[in-house]
Amino acid sequence: MLRLSALYRYPLKSAKGEVLNQVSLDKLGLDGDRRWMLVDEASGRFLTQRAVASMSQLSALWNAQGGLTLSAPGRAPIDIVLPGNEAQLRGVTIWRDTLRVPDAGDAASAWVSSFIGKPTRLVHVPLERARSTQAGYGKDDDQVAFADGFPLLLIGQASVEDLSQRVGRPLEMLRFRPNLVVEGSEAYAEDGWKRIRIGDVEFRVVKPCSRCILTTIDPQTGERSADREPLATLQGYRAQENGAMFGQNLVNDGNGRLEVGMPITVLE
Repeated sequence: MLRLSALYRYPLKSAKGEVLNQVSLDKLGLDGDRRWMLVDEASGRFLTQRAVASMSQLSALWNAQGGLTLSAPGRAPIDIVLPGNEAQLRGVTIWRDTLRVPDAGDAASAWVSSFIGKPTRLVHVPLERARSTQAGYGKDDDQVAFADGFPLLLIGQASVEDLSQRVGRPLEMLRFRPNLVVEGSEAYAEDGWKRIRIGDVEFRVVKPCSRCILTTIDPQTGERSADREPLATLQGYRAQENGAMFGQNLVNDGNGRLEVGMPITVLE
């Protein structure tokens, strides 16, 4: 039997993940997932662990009002409220998308700038300012917050165990930053799924996830593995034209609630 064995949310793009037992879904995926992002103050370009490895040590907890609590080793935490209608809009760039989104204000900026080490702004994306998902996949009205391309990422527990065996050491699930983890399937079974149901919600499996250097960063220490693992192994047996694929991007059709332990049904 397939079941949902773990749930993860990443309130701030490229910061630490939250382990959840249950969560609601909205049009943009898990409630509160990657609704916040750090951008370079001068260019408006998004910041991630790819360029700023210390972001792996940045903790961002989401609250029910949509705000954030940011904390990091050796720093006093800061509570940030959801920007109101009067908030300044800031032009930002994430991959090929440019959009204008609310800025969290100067106090938040001072805190994140001190942490990053250069002038940085914290921005939020409300539902009405969300981006379209990657062209050529899914439906025309599919939307995403600040996740790379799609609202949700699913990985099979058996797939991570198989990769760990190939690499020769256990790999932490958070290296791969999934939202949903499936237990009870064979390794890479998710590659063949097109539609699944969890609880009352149906999900479309729209595209495999192309993996990058982030998988080589230890989620606990923020250090990159000297042997480029597990990316090197993935490139050896999971390479396609657009990269080494591991995990599947999903879009949820409708809102609802997820809870760890729920059965998963493969519809197609």
